[in-house]
Amino acid sequence: METVLELSIGYAMVCVLLAMVFCAVRLLVGPSGHDRVLALDTLWMCGMLLALVLGIRFGTQVYFEVAILVALVGFVSTVAMAKFLMRGEIIE
Repeated sequence: METVLELSIGYAMVCVLLAMVFCAVRLLVGPSGHDRVLALDTLWMCGMLLALVLGIRFGTQVYFEVAILVALVGFVSTVAMAKFLMRGEIIE
């Protein structure tokens, strides 16, 4: 019989994957650039959460390090995209 933790991890993975699908649809269909940036921001957050859930599931530190890297790269890319949409250039 599965434990409560295993069921919770499975449920969390399904929810995060469903959120990633919705974000990907908004990224492709989004009517404006601002919607696409917001979808991309949410997509990398979901990727980070998926890495954290997998780290809990498999009990290894590698997934947590991957989650930190995804968070850093995602934050920088979101700031760059938002600045580009606001001003038309990234480096002033």
